[in-house]
Amino acid sequence: MRHRHGYRKLGRTSAHREALLTNLSIALIEHGKIETTLMKAKELRSFAEKLITTARAGDANAHRSVFAVLQNKEATKLLLNEVAPKYNERNGGYTRIVKTRIRRGDATPMAYIELV
Repeated sequence: MRHRHGYRKLGRTSAHREALLTNLSIALIEHGKIETTLMKAKELRSFAEKLITTARAGDANAHRSVFAVLQNKEATKLLLNEVAPKYNERNGGYTRIVKTRIRRGDATPMAYIELV
């Protein structure tokens, strides 16, 4: 039973899962909206929202913390300078998940995840 289990494993090792969520969050920051599977979108939501909450401070420590996770200079700059300041008045809920279709190849539910 997975009662009150904290996260989805997504069929990957922990390092692969961390890399997947990092790459998805970089794509979300750069494009504002991406399509992925529903389970990946639900897991990405908490990962990305924690990053945005950290970036809202806008100071050097926030910059270091975000870069330590993303390891991408362009995405870090974009998050700290353009994305995070839009959410200064908002207490969480920075992303929206919209279910889109069932993928034809393996019948996996797909969804858009976008920055609100």
